Amino acid sequence: MTDTSDPLFLFGPGYSALKLADIWSGPVRASVRSEAKRGELEAANLVPFPITDIAELQAAVAGAHLIVSAPPGETGCPALEVIGANAVRRAASITYLSTTGVYGDRRGGWVAEWTEPSPKTERAKRRRKAELAWQAVVPEARLVRLPGIYGPGRSAFDRLRNGRAQRIVKAGQVFSRIHVDDIASGLKALILAEAKGVFHLCDEMAAPPQDVITYAAELLQIDPGPLIAFEAAELSDMARGFYSECKRVTNARAKAASGWRPRYPTYREGLQAILEAERQTKA
Repeated sequence: MTDTSDPLFLFGPGYSALKLADIWSGPVRASVRSEAKRGELEAANLVPFPITDIAELQAAVAGAHLIVSAPPGETGCPALEVIGANAVRRAASITYLSTTGVYGDRRGGWVAEWTEPSPKTERAKRRRKAELAWQAVVPEARLVRLPGIYGPGRSAFDRLRNGRAQRIVKAGQVFSRIHVDDIASGLKALILAEAKGVFHLCDEMAAPPQDVITYAAELLQIDPGPLIAFEAAELSDMARGFYSECKRVTNARAKAASGWRPRYPTYREGLQAILEAERQTKA
């Protein structure tokens, strides 16, 4: 039976994966590419394994719950390429973190886990290719598709404070999102439930992006800035790509399979919690 005393292995120990490590009671191991990252992981009580030491890496993955969050490259998923198909099959379970971008544009419609993927951007196409590769090697692999991620240090507050926030208005545009703490609790719940297949971890209110900036500004008691028509906005190619797709994402299957519920069902609760934590830290 799976429990949190089992070892966890993070391939690509980034923002979301490290939050899971914070709430996992068993040993946590992680891939590392640089000495600087090694020091960061050791300071967080994680055991680092250089991706150049293939034998040690494969041994560390065996019997562990493998979480893959490293983005795919042109040739595919780096975790699968580095660890190897035979070695990944020795993991206790495999969770691949993907993106709801694989569904493409749905013109504001809902997507469920059985919705046929239709990726349009190069980033989403690579994710879909990686998903299929994992399913081919380990059919019981758990695919977790995530929408926009926010949390401490990566929220509308930070964009407002550094002057990068824009209240861009595009008719009918909504995004689903999720607080990083809810990703961690959701992943933990899915692993413990031994759930298999495709799941969404997201909040329960897809919302226009300008509404999020407006609410964050209200909490900070500052001017949110002007509303800007999408056509007049100065955006990077990646940001413009996000606005080219519009969809609502359901989390019903994850809740049914694991009993998980998001602590922050909308961006309002999530932003309130971030600000309260900041104030407590400063107190």
